[in-house]
Amino acid sequence: MNTPPLGYVSTFWPDLALIQPRIEWLASGAGLNSLCPMKARSLLSLAFVCVVATVFAQRDFSNVEIKTIPVAKNIYMLEGAGGNIGVSVGSDGSLIVDDQFAPLAPKIEAAVQKLNPGKLKFVLNTHHHGDHTGGNAAFGAKEATIIAQSNVRKRLAGDANQKKEALPVITFDQSTSVHFNGEEIKLLHHGPGHTDGDSIIHFTGANVVHMGDQFFNGGFPFVDLNSGGSVEGYIKTVAAVLEKVPADAKIIPGHGKLATVEDLKGFHAMLLETTGLVKKSIADGKSLADLKTAGLPEKWKSFGTGFINTDRWIETIYNSTTKK
Repeated sequence: MNTPPLGYVSTFWPDLALIQPRIEWLASGAGLNSLCPMKARSLLSLAFVCVVATVFAQRDFSNVEIKTIPVAKNIYMLEGAGGNIGVSVGSDGSLIVDDQFAPLAPKIEAAVQKLNPGKLKFVLNTHHHGDHTGGNAAFGAKEATIIAQSNVRKRLAGDANQKKEALPVITFDQSTSVHFNGEEIKLLHHGPGHTDGDSIIHFTGANVVHMGDQFFNGGFPFVDLNSGGSVEGYIKTVAAVLEKVPADAKIIPGHGKLATVEDLKGFHAMLLETTGLVKKSIADGKSLADLKTAGLPEKWKSFGTGFINTDRWIETIYNSTTKK
């Protein structure tokens, strides 16, 4: 099972933290596994989906504030609830990268309007997860052109409840460009990473890169193995960006504070060291339980206080490595 972990979800839905101990108990030996090991994983997955659906339905987004952060030249970052949004404003109009949750669409639109009154022309999706594409339907209905890697449309279209307006109308396999507001905006897909449909978005004139969830600034990443994600591919994508990104570029992470190239290098170093340690232990015959007991070096402890704790990151590396 590779459903989003509670740490990931409760960041967006704080009410879930109240029931987290009960679901964690279900995953323990005292819970579902003690009832029937073969059924434990499927039952836990069903319980998780039901609980999250209920909490999401009850979540009140009215108190969420959309904060605008200048990045460089005509590029801004919006923080709210969900993935960070990139914004390009100028004489051609407005363009956003990702759009968080559906109930926040009016607030996002208002924040963009303050930067540049007029029509929102483009929405670029870094991947398909709902905290990055929830506003698609609202903006697509207002005739914004949605662009994403091909697998994003496939995964969104696979949801029977998804509105037609939420689907990307322009898709690509490896790369494409939007020439907008005086610069070339490149969308690059490096293969499976966070999911199988991630895009790195480079504002070439402003020297800004939006990483989507290929970068969790200051934390261990969530790699969605059930959506074609790969820890090895995740690391390769980060390395590919570092090979070409200018040293003075500004980096918008999928989650976390606005970053520098040095921050991304530190993130990459963490990925290499932690995955290397886990893979060596697997080669030495260690079990997942052994790996969790051993943990990771103290210097990476702070990374486990975000969406993904240390145990879950170790488990993700283990599952990605052993499923081959």
